[in-house]
Formats: sequence, structure tokens, C-alpha cells
Amino acid sequence: MPPEPTTKRAVVFVDGQNLFHAAREAFGYTYPNYDVLVLADAVCRAAGWTLSQARFYTGIPDPTDNPFWHNFWSAKLAVMGRQGVVVFSRSLRYCNQTVRLPDRSEFTFAVGEEKGVDIRMALDVIRMAHRGEYDAAVILSQDQDFSEVADEIRVIAQERSRWI
Repeated sequence: MPPEPTTKRAVVFVDGQNLFHAAREAFGYTYPNYDVLVLADAVCRAAGWTLSQARFYTGIPDPTDNPFWHNFWSAKLAVMGRQGVVVFSRSLRYCNQTVRLPDRSEFTFAVGEEKGVDIRMALDVIRMAHRGEYDAAVILSQDQDFSEVADEIRVIAQERSRWI
């Protein structure tokens, strides 16, 4: 195993929708008023790492479906970008979902789903590891699929004789 670097460069990868749902569950927030850069910096400082980059990934509603949230996220992502956060967004895809109500009637409505956002994040984590762009990758998501990414990073570290 190669020696541990004295100063560790960290990149923080944030799953935006996952962060919103976790904040809502933990603190009752119904509005995504978090500051990604402050959060990323706090996580890195707590571990003794240097934040070299924060990256934010999210799906955003279609403007015709939900103009308020589309405009909100467009503005919030623009502010993040001006602060130096690397932002990746993709339009939500909509599919119909039907639920049965207590009176046995059915109600169908459109549900927005993120498609490809987690894959983009995983690809970026792996690509940046190959390029040696960080010593520590921090993935802020509760999605268990990212455990596969962690396994791949360990393989890259071993193949490249790098501490990651």
C-alpha cells in the first residue's frame, strides 16, 4: 500500500435529491435551503482534508409541469455554479403512477423521476480517480448502489499503487 498523503485533496459528490430527502426526514425541512459548499467544506475539515472541489447532481422539474420548482432549481444551480460548485442537472422524466384510495377508487398522477443522475455521478467518481484528481472521494448519498463505486475505487488504488 502506498504511503498516505500528508495533505489529502477531497472531492465531494452530492446527490441533490437524496440530500433534500435526508434533510427533510432528519430536520423536517420542506424547502431545499442547504448550502452545498458549506456542507462539503465542513465534512472535509472534520476529516482533516482539503476540499478541492464540490460537485452537485440533481434532476429538475420540467418548466411546463412545475414552473416554480424549475425556476427555483435553475436559480439555485446558477448560484452554486458561480460559487465554484460543479453542477450536473438533467430534466426529470415523468411516468404515470396509480394509487388505490380507501374508497377503492383509483387515482393516476404523473411522478417525476431522475434518470441517469446517479450514473453520471458514479462515472465522474471513477473517471476522476483514474485521473488522480483526488485523494479522498466523499459521496453524499444514501443510495446503496454507490458501494459498487467504492469497490471500483479500491481496485483503481491497487492497480495504480495510489492511496485513495
